[in-house]
Amino acid sequence: MRCAALADAVLDEVERAVVGKRDALRLVLIGILSSGHVLLEDLPGLGKTLMARSFATALGLTFTRVQFTPDLLPADLTGAQIYDPRSGELSFRPGPVFTQLLLADEINRTPPKTQAALLEAMSEHQVSADGETHPLPEPFVVLATDNPIEFEGTYPLPEAQLDRFIARVRLGYPDRRDEVELLRRRLRSGTPEPPRVEPVVDAGTVLAMRRSVEDVEVADDLLEYLVAVAEATRTHSATEVGASPRATLALLQCARGHALLAGRDFVRPEDVKAVAVPVLGHRVVLRPEQWVRRITGDDVVAEVLGEVPVPATVPGG
Repeated sequence: MRCAALADAVLDEVERAVVGKRDALRLVLIGILSSGHVLLEDLPGLGKTLMARSFATALGLTFTRVQFTPDLLPADLTGAQIYDPRSGELSFRPGPVFTQLLLADEINRTPPKTQAALLEAMSEHQVSADGETHPLPEPFVVLATDNPIEFEGTYPLPEAQLDRFIARVRLGYPDRRDEVELLRRRLRSGTPEPPRVEPVVDAGTVLAMRRSVEDVEVADDLLEYLVAVAEATRTHSATEVGASPRATLALLQCARGHALLAGRDFVRPEDVKAVAVPVLGHRVVLRPEQWVRRITGDDVVAEVLGEVPVPATVPGG
């Protein structure tokens, strides 16, 4: 399929800058093509910002980076009415959210009111100011970063806001071979600047690829499987709150996106399993006693995937 070839070309281009993270890059691209926003949660220095910038360039999207800080106001992000002394009228000056790919860097460092302003834009794809509605560009994608190890001066995202992200992706440390390759590239380049990434597609092609996701078929038995996985997270002994119907819809879309990148126009159970943890893990609320045991939402979802029976028949099987 042409979409699969384009996606591989985009991933190859991004990998010129981001070494050894093909699986994480694929998950981010699946989130973008599934018309969602992605939370990048990991330690500092692992390439989250570089990844976002590289995706924006390879996808041919306009890019803006906002460093979230404790004093960032909602209007600093969305824009505000500004008085024009020449005309004597107020006019709306768009904020940095008016872009196609927004990097919300360290989103947990800004107060909930500013977080909510961003998440409203993510949900509605528009900004409201003084009774007027201003649509955001299409496509509109937010890649937000979250540092999970620092707590002082941070405002953790509530569960309802986490639910707005279609997936949470963790990069992790590179393995030794990839880190050695990273050093080799640095020596070959002779400059501290990362390798230059070139556009592979444009915004119109990204929108067309999103429409292609809607053409991916899902059999009825797989719909039953998706719901069974979600229900199992709700009844699991470790969970206070399981995956919502919105989470089930997100799982459906990302499974279709995974199938599309694999060159298929139908979903298989392995597509669901490949995306279930990043799609559902951050949406599962654990009982307080599980924190002491260091159980995570990802652990619960992984356990559920091993217990729910997999359907025997799928299209193309």
